[in-house]
Amino acid sequence: MPRRSKTEEMFPEAEPAADAVATTDAPLAERMRPRTLAEFVGQQQLVGEGRVLRRIIDGRGALPSLILWGAPGTGKTTLARLLARQSDAHFVALSAVFSGVKDLREAIANARDARRTGRRTVLFVDEIHRFNKAQQDALLPAVEDGTVTLIGATTENPSFEVIGALLSRSRVLMLQPLAEDDIETLIRRALADESRGLANLRPKIDDETIRRLARAAAGDARVALSALEAAVESTAPDGRGARRVTEETVAETIGRARYAYDKGGEEHYNLASALIKSLRNSDVNAALYWLARLVEGGADPLFIARRLCILASEDVGLADPQAMVQANAAAQITNLIGLPEALYPLTQATLYLARAPKSNAVKRAYFAASEDAQETAREPVPFHLRNAVTPLMKRAGYGSGYRYAHSDPAAREEMKCLPEKLQGKEYFRDNDEVGTMNDE
Repeated sequence: MPRRSKTEEMFPEAEPAADAVATTDAPLAERMRPRTLAEFVGQQQLVGEGRVLRRIIDGRGALPSLILWGAPGTGKTTLARLLARQSDAHFVALSAVFSGVKDLREAIANARDARRTGRRTVLFVDEIHRFNKAQQDALLPAVEDGTVTLIGATTENPSFEVIGALLSRSRVLMLQPLAEDDIETLIRRALADESRGLANLRPKIDDETIRRLARAAAGDARVALSALEAAVESTAPDGRGARRVTEETVAETIGRARYAYDKGGEEHYNLASALIKSLRNSDVNAALYWLARLVEGGADPLFIARRLCILASEDVGLADPQAMVQANAAAQITNLIGLPEALYPLTQATLYLARAPKSNAVKRAYFAASEDAQETAREPVPFHLRNAVTPLMKRAGYGSGYRYAHSDPAAREEMKCLPEKLQGKEYFRDNDEVGTMNDE
């Protein structure tokens, strides 16, 4: 029996939304699109108890114009439809890819006519970031005077892709990639549903393959359901009419790299290790290959970026100080734009780090100092290095003998800054930064 989502428990009495029902020949992901709030899975930060959309759903607030920002397959279109139904509003959907100003004006004119009869209109614009400034400007008057309630959906950061005037009149809500448990719930629901799902094809899939498929979907419900449909339909029924879907078939339909990659398993760490060791070895081609294996397999791009930042200091360091700048820039850009575009800064940083001279002097210097720090943890700080914050501390000798290097250059050579027991110790030498490979 399919597991119930948290939302199903919240809204057990919800009714179907007629405009959300897909035809029988539509793709599985479209057929299984939630028709009610009870069927909606995930995004508890928005629809959970006391959250912003839950308050609207429960009738404790009017539906404002919204910008729904999130990755593909996280429920943006579904939420827009369900919110329109809950608000008893007419739902008009436009795609920014195929629609222009003429379509917007026609939709707004129809909304004005509906408004005269007392019916509100929710205008849903999918991929609103693809509208140019003129097209977005055309929406403003209708949003401002309440002719339409705008719900825009975007996979891009609206701060950069939606004009300020629209943003100021809308509330931006961020949708998160669905959790693996949520994806698994949707898969099992599709397998069990006879009217909209795949139950009539009598699919048989073991639990581990379902879990692997949910994991490989990387938070995208559409990816999971599309792969599931292809796997079931491409499996011939046996003598009893059952379709026994194998792990091999699922791997083929979702993509072998994506399916094989397991962000919580050993292979995740094996791939990351291969990338780092290839970079350390200055093997450009191997580094690019392992980077691609991680990206194509569905690894979190920020995980990759963090590993590059670590290597930039640990294995390049002062041999090329720009390495850290490149890695840090790649990490910030990746955080800003996400995949797929983030593959470019990640690739650039990977190429730079692979080609950079290598030195682990930073690592060796710290751990040499760390070893002494642990062994001499009770060694007092020399009095001349202490700050005399109070008169009592000054009388006790704090700061006595300190020489200010900016006005007393000789202090750099003559004033000792290590504890007495460690005088003469060298953890780092200037020639260490040249970069001979040394992995002590």
